[in-house]
Formats: sequence, structure tokens, C-alpha cells
Amino acid sequence: MEYPSKLIEDAVNQIAKLPGIGKKTALRLVLHLIKDKSENTYALTDALVKLRGNIKFCSSCHNISDHDVCSICLSQRRDRSVICVVEDSKDVMAIENTAQFVGLYHVLGGVISPMNGIGPSELKIDSLVTRISAAQNEVKEIILALSPTMEGDTTAFYINRRIKDFTVKVSVIARGVPVGGDLEYADEITLGRSIAGRTLFQ
Repeated sequence: MEYPSKLIEDAVNQIAKLPGIGKKTALRLVLHLIKDKSENTYALTDALVKLRGNIKFCSSCHNISDHDVCSICLSQRRDRSVICVVEDSKDVMAIENTAQFVGLYHVLGGVISPMNGIGPSELKIDSLVTRISAAQNEVKEIILALSPTMEGDTTAFYINRRIKDFTVKVSVIARGVPVGGDLEYADEITLGRSIAGRTLFQ
């Protein structure tokens, strides 16, 4: 594709690196930014710079946060006896949108995937074990809310094995979520019912 400006080409190439955005979509976005008010473009770049420089991850659950400890972990209205284990922060947002869960979360940062070079040590599994151990029997249930894929199931089995010596109930969300699907794409009603209808992990 020929570009009238090297500046446009560089901007298109950078935006096209984002997931789900091809060169044509990137070009439309770049052209829009050129035509838009300059203050809107500067506001966008300022927000991105602040995002990259200031975003934190909760020291307890590893969810994305503005502070060292996220608002969910700090809330006194959450049920601290239940921890919902998820793959990524986007899954926390999906479950929160259902308004069906009032416990805490633990974000693994991915799932075990040998094909992609991701083993248990690359995930926040050790910190989950430490968290359960440090809770002194306060944690009564661990919900494994992982996507129903081979990698998600492998991760669930591994976690179950790691925490089997603790006196906690281990459950999984009901399979209203289609096998092979991702939680972020499940509708809120289905996901909410999956959380409410969770079953014991076997």
C-alpha cells in the first residue's frame, strides 16, 4: 500500500500491531485522527502515556489497578471466603458485569500452554497457594472460572492438585459457557448463571 506520507505509514504500522486491527482499519483511524481536533488526538496520546506509565497490578489478586491494592480487594462488602480464579483482567470485568459474584478474585495472567511456552511458573499460581495458606482458613471456596479449553482445563487440574491439601471447596463454573469458548465473549446472563450454578471440581 502506498502512503502519501512517511508519518502516516509509521502511524498505520504501529496501530496495525493492535489485536483485531488490520492495515485498512489502521489507515481509517489515522486519517480520522488527522481530521479530528488536535486536542482530541493529544488527549488520546496523553491517556495512553499515562496508562503505560502509571497502571499497576494489585499486589493481592494481580488485577489491573490504579493503586497497589485494587478496589475489589479493599472493599469490605466483598465475601472474603470465596476466591474466583480467572485467566485475565478482562474476565474479572466480564464476571463483575453479571452482578452475580460478590467474592474476591485471583488473576493468573494466562493459562498453562506448553505449545506457547507457558508453564505454571509463568502464572500467578504460587501466589494463589500462598494467599490461601496465609488466610488461616478464612478462604472456604475456590472457584475455577477458566475458559473451557484444553489449556483452561489443564490449568484447573494443576491448581486443584496444588491446593488439595487445604480445607477449601474447589468448584468450577457451570458449562453454560460453550466448550472451546472464551469467558469474555459469553453474554452476561449465561456467565452469571454459570457462576451461580457452579459445581464441585472433579
